[in-house]
Amino acid sequence: MSEAEIKPHAGAVKFTMLLSGLVFVLMMALGLIMRAAQGEFIELDPALFYQILTAHGAGMVGVAGLSGAAIMWYFVGRYVQLSAAMYWAFLGLFLLGVVLILSAIFLGEFGGAWTFLFPLPAIAGGAWEPWAAATFILGYVSIGVGFLLYYLAIGYPVIKRYGGLARALGWHVVFAGADPADGPPPTIIAAAAVTVFNTLGTVVGAAVLVASLVHLLVPGFAVDALLAKNAIYFFGHVFINASIYMAVIAVYEIVPEYTGRPWKSSRPFIIAWSAILLFVMAVYPHHLQQDVVMPGWILVMGQVVSYLNGVPLLAVTAFSLGVYLHGSKARWDLGLSLLVLGVGGWSIGAIPAIIDGMLVVNKVMHNTQWVPGHFHIYLLLGEVAMSFGFMAWLVRKGQASEAGMSTLDKATFGTYLVGAAGFTMVFLISGALSVPRRWAVHLPGWILQDRIGTLFAALVVLSTLALVLKYAVGLGRGQRS
Repeated sequence: MSEAEIKPHAGAVKFTMLLSGLVFVLMMALGLIMRAAQGEFIELDPALFYQILTAHGAGMVGVAGLSGAAIMWYFVGRYVQLSAAMYWAFLGLFLLGVVLILSAIFLGEFGGAWTFLFPLPAIAGGAWEPWAAATFILGYVSIGVGFLLYYLAIGYPVIKRYGGLARALGWHVVFAGADPADGPPPTIIAAAAVTVFNTLGTVVGAAVLVASLVHLLVPGFAVDALLAKNAIYFFGHVFINASIYMAVIAVYEIVPEYTGRPWKSSRPFIIAWSAILLFVMAVYPHHLQQDVVMPGWILVMGQVVSYLNGVPLLAVTAFSLGVYLHGSKARWDLGLSLLVLGVGGWSIGAIPAIIDGMLVVNKVMHNTQWVPGHFHIYLLLGEVAMSFGFMAWLVRKGQASEAGMSTLDKATFGTYLVGAAGFTMVFLISGALSVPRRWAVHLPGWILQDRIGTLFAALVVLSTLALVLKYAVGLGRGQRS
């Protein structure tokens, strides 16, 4: 695509990333408040704690999806013509959903967590009114519809440009023996795979959301609670993984600018993304291993796929990144450092996830802080780091080959790394010591870990604020890629 065709999308994406950065800071501040309350640095009413927990969980998952979507839109726009109107419609529906969700939580006092487990929204024990639950669900529906429009806006031109979904996924290279040089670029393969599995995940989530909404309006209407829980966790697991897989496209597109080596669509790369397409949808049962009423074969599948799920990531993206960087003499700057950290953190985060996916471990670890430990690694050291790497690249000075890190950049990156690594490690240690997750009030024996975690969380918030300010200043100065 020409620069003239890309520029309108660049403006929308830059605005979205600024918005995402601000929300990241806000959601991290809410996380800091919760850790400070658990560590008894501050007093917080338990009901308000669970409202903040709901806002933090829904907000972080949502903004991860938003930032990942902006990254994918920007780079897919290099290969196909995209509709600016569809992007703004997506963003408008997303922001409407945010307003509804925040209204439900802080005006309606909804505190049922991001999972909205059926039939909990309708059985609040007086903690919130039905309208608050309905408003929360409508907020999710609005965001879901926005994402369906987004994937339609990407999927249609990709399929049209590359001659079908199978060819966009590169299957003609694997199964028909075509030359890899004739295959689509890595960005298109990743975008096609994400479009497939996150469209399915969003549709399943929308179905259970609508069922929950009808149940609120017509209490006699009900669905099987176990079926609803499976649908919710299928949707949630697919969505948050899609956020990371959309963000990693920035690595495929930006790293070659530093190394001078294009990221190629090799057969192993295509096979890996085909495996991701299947594994992301099949691995969610590892969230349900506490549910003894689940069919045994499904729980075993969740454990086995948990083992396999990390293979495409570790064997292809992480390994390939090391190969591309080795001997390249790339000059490191803040953007490249954050992108590489994102892939490294994402890879490391897979290890505690695999451990928790083991049935014998899951019995004693799943409802502990081990679980927020692993998914905070995925986010703080994975998706969020890649998003901020993309933002730093968007407003960098000069070309990637002229890059470098200032003293302030080094301090910001180092503070973020230490804060995020320490924060997540405290979660893992607490989980190994059987400290439960989602408790507003902690016992005296848990307070020390909470206080240490609070200090690391403060470092994360401060460094993230610095990253957002640097990006905002860069936009104001007109620095651009």
